[in-house]
Amino acid sequence: MKPVSYVRARSVEEATAAHAGRDEARYLGGGTNLVDLMKLGVERPEVLVDITRLPLDRVEERPDGALRLGATVRNSDLAAHHLVRERYPVVSQAVLSGASGQLRNAATTGGNLLQRTRCAYFQDVSKPCNKRVPGSGCGALDGVNHDHAVLGHSPRCVATHPSDLAVALAAVDAVVELAGPQGGRAVPVTEFLRLPEDDPERDTVIRPGELITAVVLPPLPPGSVSHYRKARERASYAFALASVAAVLKLEDGSIRHIGIAFGGLAHRPWRARQAEAALLGARPTPETVAEALDAELGEAVPLRDNAYKVALARDLAMRMLGTLTATG
Repeated sequence: MKPVSYVRARSVEEATAAHAGRDEARYLGGGTNLVDLMKLGVERPEVLVDITRLPLDRVEERPDGALRLGATVRNSDLAAHHLVRERYPVVSQAVLSGASGQLRNAATTGGNLLQRTRCAYFQDVSKPCNKRVPGSGCGALDGVNHDHAVLGHSPRCVATHPSDLAVALAAVDAVVELAGPQGGRAVPVTEFLRLPEDDPERDTVIRPGELITAVVLPPLPPGSVSHYRKARERASYAFALASVAAVLKLEDGSIRHIGIAFGGLAHRPWRARQAEAALLGARPTPETVAEALDAELGEAVPLRDNAYKVALARDLAMRMLGTLTATG
């Protein structure tokens, strides 16, 4: 057994100082992913900085109507919060579609974004994985890749990001607030999580020692509707084969605001910018929606065993947008 030092932080400043950007240090929130990876030998921290006692567990409404979600707000509390359910149903639905009730009671908002891929090659220390050991190769590239990426992958990594919440946050243009040794900053969720490129071991743009303190949901246009749909191999406690989050506003029969993000297809939530541009200002007929989605998903490069994901994601988005435009 490897010894681990434990620090219970009493302030954000104390937490970031205790972490100090050291490679062997990790922040401990809900622990639902980190502890599992420690058991598997994937994570081997020497220092755990406990942030559960920090005042980051509240959902706060801002004067402009935005919601600020503290980093240690539990997933169950987030999904049940009346303002989240009322204004951002896509966020509540995404949270409730992930994991089990017991895990949602422990998992946190910040930790959900920072969870690592569930790729079997990453989780098995006897297998090659560039994300775990840079330069060792990608076992999934020519191996078992049924549930891996079809968009934005690279020869170094074809893993997908497992978060449901992150997909909804991407669709609503949420922003991640960070605190670190060099001060605070804010990063859009769509830029916070990275594509693999040549260094897949870097999941995010987070800097050494930085701590997520909150996620901010900007106010949506009045009259917006939103929804999250997910396809998985079993009805509960399974990660997405493909998912889609969307928010839109109709005015005089045309789309005046739209945000679409896919999950289960890439290393991060895939914001469908091309499809959004094609649909903004258009009347959402089945033909225009299909054309926009085909253009977006036409960029997919499926692996040997996962071409089905393209059709699956298209079907999910077609059905969801059809429902939202009928009710919006």
